[in-house]
Amino acid sequence: MIHETNLRVRYAEIDAQGHVNNAVYLSYFEVGRVEWLRAAGLSYKELEDRGYGIVVVEVLAHYHKAAFFDDELTLRTELADLSRASLRFEYRVSRDGELLVTGHTRHACVDLATGRPVRMPGELLEAARGAPS
Repeated sequence: MIHETNLRVRYAEIDAQGHVNNAVYLSYFEVGRVEWLRAAGLSYKELEDRGYGIVVVEVLAHYHKAAFFDDELTLRTELADLSRASLRFEYRVSRDGELLVTGHTRHACVDLATGRPVRMPGELLEAARGAPS
């Protein structure tokens, strides 16, 4: 499933050079995956309430072009890989169809009470399988 989220660049996200700070895209990626989960019928809050945490273990971003204050961006999030032990999301950030940033995050599932790795919860696996393409 691919999910699109619209974002507007806030002034606080701008760096001294006048464009979106590179680190802000990691926050955008987080918005994308939280909204992807919601669109698939499962909220991240529900996972936490059940004692699961989906932690980032790897992140990569390629910066193609800059975004600026008040730009309207489209964030495209896709679940690229899901196994019993990890999942991987891919992201594309664009402005009016122009590609600005691509990237991915890989995640592991942990038991929030112990911090120890656990298998992905069944409800996440089911939501991913049942998510429309």
